[in-house]
Amino acid sequence: MTAQGSRFPIGGILYLILAFLLGAYFTFAAVQGDYGVFRQVQIRAEAETLRIERDRLYEDLAKISNLTARLSDRYLDVDLLDEQVRDVLGYVRADEIVIR
Repeated sequence: MTAQGSRFPIGGILYLILAFLLGAYFTFAAVQGDYGVFRQVQIRAEAETLRIERDRLYEDLAKISNLTARLSDRYLDVDLLDEQVRDVLGYVRADEIVIR
């Protein structure tokens, strides 16, 4: 009886070590894994940045669409056309003085 009573319970210790290692692995994966907490925060921040960029691009598109419509055959804004000719092509009238 003394031989069995002094025996070290290896099976129980191995079970506890295995349970601890599995718990540590799943905790690590839940925090830093591909679908973990840190990755979710990173995805949300990236999505917000992309939303801001999208909104800015929509504003740019609206401005460009407005300018395109104003230069179309249906609606010709003479002042805008004159501004674009002066800016892009560098034209000036004969009676104007250019100061740079």
